[in-house]
Amino acid sequence: MSAKHAQRRRHWLAMFGLLPLLQACSPLRLINAVVPDGSHTLLEGLAYGDQDRQQLDVYLPKPPVSGAPMAVFFYGGSWNSGNRADYKFVGEALASQGIVTVVADYRLSPEVRYPVFLQDSAQAVKRVLADANGWGVSPERIFLMGHSAGAYNAAMLALDPRWLGGAGVAREKIAGWIGLAGPYDFLPIKVPAVKEAFNWPGTPADSQPLFHAQRPDPAAPARTLLMAARKDELVNPERNTVGLAQALTARGQDVEVALLDGVGHASLIGAMAAPLRGLAPVLEQVRQFIEKRPS
Repeated sequence: MSAKHAQRRRHWLAMFGLLPLLQACSPLRLINAVVPDGSHTLLEGLAYGDQDRQQLDVYLPKPPVSGAPMAVFFYGGSWNSGNRADYKFVGEALASQGIVTVVADYRLSPEVRYPVFLQDSAQAVKRVLADANGWGVSPERIFLMGHSAGAYNAAMLALDPRWLGGAGVAREKIAGWIGLAGPYDFLPIKVPAVKEAFNWPGTPADSQPLFHAQRPDPAAPARTLLMAARKDELVNPERNTVGLAQALTARGQDVEVALLDGVGHASLIGAMAAPLRGLAPVLEQVRQFIEKRPS
């Protein structure tokens, strides 16, 4: 996209108030209102447990794709907010690229504390793995993905064997994982909501993805894509995204890193929506990563 085109798009977004909406981490209902419906079939409210928030939505590409990859997506919200319906734009974006996409709810603070949201996330993965073949998914092309707090969830499932293992899922079933603007190294905790979610100051060191990335573990998924806004003012990209990438690379993992201009912490994920894709090539890089075959 040319600089002139990008400037026009930003002007259009500013006129309709969408950039402030994204920067404030709003529910993104305005974006979802213009999400196309013809690209996918929605399987809504599939249960993976008996609690209200133990449900997920599945976006199947239309027309169906045989041997499709699958991405299990966890949203952010400081582990105390969020709803799967707010991320229709993510499900639609990935389904439009031929990727079966799962958007999962999980229980939140203050109802629960760490590590319950990780246990819920692992149970969601177990649930969709049981049905993946019927959705046309290739068992060798299953990925975890998340934004912000959800990227933390994905990271911990990928790097710490306790969570998928506790759900009876072998990590070898996960081909790779994608983290967007994730907090991977955030001790000591300073944000009040996060303190509550992680029982600070009693938060264990092994609650951090970086802790696990620094330990040799050949069972972890071999491929990782880490993306963040270069000027993320909420989650420091150098400490978290770059720091985790360096640790994984040092232990021989295949890691791709991208720090993007033109977006912030929230608009990074917003850029996956059809009206906002000109802000940054988030969807394109995720698609390329998922479609890349291991060498």
